[in-house]
Amino acid sequence: MTGGGHDLNLLIPLRALLEEANVTRAGQRVQLGQSSMSSTLSRLRVMFNDELLVRVGRDYELTPFARLLLPQVQATVPLIERLLSNEPEPDPAAARRTLSIMLTDYGIMGLRPALAVLLEEAPGLQVDLLPLPERPMESERELMTHDFVVTVPGIGIDGPHLPLFDDEYVCLLDADNPAISDGTLSFEDFVALPQAVAQFGRLHFTPADRRLRELGIDRREPRVTTSSFLPLPSVVAGTDLVAVVPRRLAERLGPLTGTVGVEAPFGRVEIALKLWWHPSHDSDPVHAWFRTRLVEVLAADDASSS
Repeated sequence: MTGGGHDLNLLIPLRALLEEANVTRAGQRVQLGQSSMSSTLSRLRVMFNDELLVRVGRDYELTPFARLLLPQVQATVPLIERLLSNEPEPDPAAARRTLSIMLTDYGIMGLRPALAVLLEEAPGLQVDLLPLPERPMESERELMTHDFVVTVPGIGIDGPHLPLFDDEYVCLLDADNPAISDGTLSFEDFVALPQAVAQFGRLHFTPADRRLRELGIDRREPRVTTSSFLPLPSVVAGTDLVAVVPRRLAERLGPLTGTVGVEAPFGRVEIALKLWWHPSHDSDPVHAWFRTRLVEVLAADDASSS
């Protein structure tokens, strides 16, 4: 496949090289060995008269020209692939496809009803649910190598997104905790009680974490730590611990564990969970169908339960 004297087959490895900024990972992605990928990079450097990738210590960085080239390649490659496939526009719900979504267990709990509907509507669809990375996203690589990220704003993601659902934080305690008075928890008791905290990575801070830091409350040495919200009701049950969790989680798991969620004494902190993706997926019909239906089903589910 050639065009204008250039080999269009090089567009696929070019996209991988620019998105991964790493010869080895790019080769694995397009199923080319190290030597073949290095040869391809050499050909691309000659074609564009630019280094494209340059060594910085042990890593590679894109050249200024490569950074300008990347969004053009991301927009062009899917269009060329569909144009040359000689196939009619596919029915997204009939496609055989795997979509990857990075999210927390709380995100999985919130999306579960909608995912069940979409999996029934699209029987050829497979979904990989993956944990969020431990470090905040300092580059676009996670968005480029996965289909979606489900999280709140403020962890370094910038790009197209859709709102999924809103929630708020509550304090979770054992139902018999004497600190609960008339269904409320005082700020003084909240600070005095031992804390159980979900930690998602050394540099990840939830909206509640940020509020508490603003108030000078340090929870960096809690009595109990977990790697997600889901275990906290079981951890808190039968103890004097207090945890800060999303209201939906407390309402769903509280009755099963003998715990209750009470209003947070540090003020209302909202959770605005959003679905993020990279602009290179904008014109992908399966991707567009999935994100549109996901939001539609969640909105209908919220409307019916309110």
